[in-house]
Amino acid sequence: MEAILALEDGRVWRGQGFGAKAEVAGEVVFNTSMTGYQEILTDPSYSGQIITMTYPLIGNYGLNNEDAESRTVFAEGFIVREVSRTVSNWRANESLDQYLTRHGVPGISEIDTRSLVRHIRERGSMRGCLSTEDTAEEAVVTRARNAPQMVGLDLASSVTCKEPYVWRDAQAEAYGSPTLLHGADLSVTSRMLHVVAYDFGLKRNSLRNMAALGCRITVVPAHTTAERVIALKPDGVWLSNGPGDPEPLKSVIENLKILCERFPVFGICLGHQLMGLALGGKTYKLPFGHHGGNQPVKDLTTGRIEITAQNHGFAVDADSLPADCEVTHLNLNDGTVEGLRHRTLPVYSVQYHPEAGPGPHDAAHLFERFVTAMKAAKKTK
Repeated sequence: MEAILALEDGRVWRGQGFGAKAEVAGEVVFNTSMTGYQEILTDPSYSGQIITMTYPLIGNYGLNNEDAESRTVFAEGFIVREVSRTVSNWRANESLDQYLTRHGVPGISEIDTRSLVRHIRERGSMRGCLSTEDTAEEAVVTRARNAPQMVGLDLASSVTCKEPYVWRDAQAEAYGSPTLLHGADLSVTSRMLHVVAYDFGLKRNSLRNMAALGCRITVVPAHTTAERVIALKPDGVWLSNGPGDPEPLKSVIENLKILCERFPVFGICLGHQLMGLALGGKTYKLPFGHHGGNQPVKDLTTGRIEITAQNHGFAVDADSLPADCEVTHLNLNDGTVEGLRHRTLPVYSVQYHPEAGPGPHDAAHLFERFVTAMKAAKKTK
């Protein structure tokens, strides 16, 4: 199956198609992870994007029923140098080609991904069109140019859950649909800490991390009001990762302003950017973002270096933060903000993914810090 990838600036790559026979458009980005392609494909933060893997061979260990980070594949398309013809792993249920075909997502292989990544690094992320249907260059370039810009695009509202639900059994959740509340009484007493988790495009491994630390978790849609969250009587509020530009989420930002005054709040990725906006800061678009499992970050409060998993195209502007906020983490590659906290409130966030699905586990302690903050706040009530 012939395939074509075209960027909005007219650059074109021709290769071999795999996965679904389809045509998609979106922002073309690259991910530097060597493994974890199933978790990457099912990360809702990739909604609206076509992913390029920098590692040259993808698909050798297949895909399985346990490692999906969400209900479906959210990436628009997939670009690799070579798709492994052999699937060798005892956990594998299907090949990458079969998986993408089943989810209706097209892929392209047998192209020079090095030249593509270098082009993006020099020119910045740009819109593209990947097609295994119409391979006429001029038409595909035109469709790339007509794709929506990422700046100003609210994608969190399209990937969030439709109804609140309780995370009851992490293993069961990995196999099926969440247990919907349908008016259930959430005020039941429990010795467990109760976390209300905002779903802006969350990954399941974050919920597993909090559940493993003794948290009872209620997941709510992105635009759930602060009043509704307060009525759930949480011990803390968690803000998930997610796709798109944080600035269009005006109602979410207003809700967070209220919640930050009342509860311990922990945000990651898009949740971090929304936290920065709620506390009075600004965000901006990065040239090509950070996507991969090998990003070095310095914790300014301890001096420690953590290797982190990241997936974002926007960042918080350090100079825009008010005096009652401080930057706690910096990216050692480009100096961008990777973490912040309020100086007096138990409110903090990081730009990277401490849940490590996939990625290193250096930052898993941040969930423990959240639990400690909730316990401390509970004692003062």
